[in-house]
Amino acid sequence: MTEQRHSALGLHPIEFSKDEAPIDLLKRRQIVRRTQIAGMVLLLILALGAGNTVVNRFAYAQALAATSAENAKQYVKTTLAKRSNAGLTLAFPGTLQGIVQSPIAARANGYLKRWSKDIGSTVVKGELLAEIEAPEIDQQLSQAMAARDQAASNLALAKSTAERWEGLRKKDVVSQQDIEERRSAVAQSQANLAAAEANFQRLRQLEDFKRVVAPFSGVITRRNVDVGDLIDSSRQLFTLAQTDPLRVVISVPQAYAQLVKTGQQVVVTQSELTGQHFAGQVARTAASIDAATRTMQVEVSLPNHSGSLLPGAYVQVALPLQASKSLVAPTNTLIFRVNGTNVAVVDAQGRVALHKISVGRNYGADFEVLDGISESDRLVLNPPDGLADGQMVVMSPEKDRP
Repeated sequence: MTEQRHSALGLHPIEFSKDEAPIDLLKRRQIVRRTQIAGMVLLLILALGAGNTVVNRFAYAQALAATSAENAKQYVKTTLAKRSNAGLTLAFPGTLQGIVQSPIAARANGYLKRWSKDIGSTVVKGELLAEIEAPEIDQQLSQAMAARDQAASNLALAKSTAERWEGLRKKDVVSQQDIEERRSAVAQSQANLAAAEANFQRLRQLEDFKRVVAPFSGVITRRNVDVGDLIDSSRQLFTLAQTDPLRVVISVPQAYAQLVKTGQQVVVTQSELTGQHFAGQVARTAASIDAATRTMQVEVSLPNHSGSLLPGAYVQVALPLQASKSLVAPTNTLIFRVNGTNVAVVDAQGRVALHKISVGRNYGADFEVLDGISESDRLVLNPPDGLADGQMVVMSPEKDRP
């Protein structure tokens, strides 16, 4: 470039003094070049950082959109209603009672002379339990015996008199009217003797009631008297129970009454006897529903050969019922709305449809479905409160309940 062009452009050529060397000029050019390179590298780094920021923000935006879309999906677990092929077992509380249990009272009035059996004693039929001292009955029996002997003497006298008058009648000494009177006296004496004998036997039997005996074999569970107590017919002396077998009376609700049959096997458990199960069977049913409680009384017979079970104990009776062959669904599929009881059914496309159903028997964890669904309908387990008709859901890959 010529000096004229430098002048026109306002550029002045570098003039070197005599002391400056070309090496200094080279160093300056290198410094300028390095500065330019550093600036370019810095600009490149800034550009890369900006690009990375843009890429990360774009990736985060896509991830957020994917997460939001995933969270927007309603995942549900489903199950199928099953036919009730297996029988249902219901547990009922009950109290053990002796198969025969009766309070023992005395027919004779008096004072208790002695008792021979206490609570826990095992007795057999006819064994002496207590004796009563009744002097009034003894005196009445003696009086009745004397009255019977007196009536017998009067009868013998009437018979002998009638026989003599029969002989006199044959000789025509007395009239027929006299004979009839003597015969009537004999009949009257016979009736008096019969009455005296009946009164004597009554008091004799009452005398026997001074000995209180066991009416059946069993165990004394209660003694309410002691020596010297005044005894009358309303006073309960002992309570006697036959403990083998035992019986349990339970009340079955009306909904299950039709499923209970005589002869069904049951299992009885007592909380204090851990791990022990006692087999019994339904002995009889009331065959009617109590209008006050809407339950049917059922009596269970329970063998007790070992004596492990005690009368009066609280037990649980497990009663297996026959299968009803109806649809059974889990209780946690129910939805209670203003229009009644519903369940949420999911089709193959994942669309929810609320079906109104009729509920039958409640089995606790399950319930009986009378109508409203079929065996092929998939029911939503634990449906959320906001689940609406027509909503799209995603079924979790869970196994159906057995």
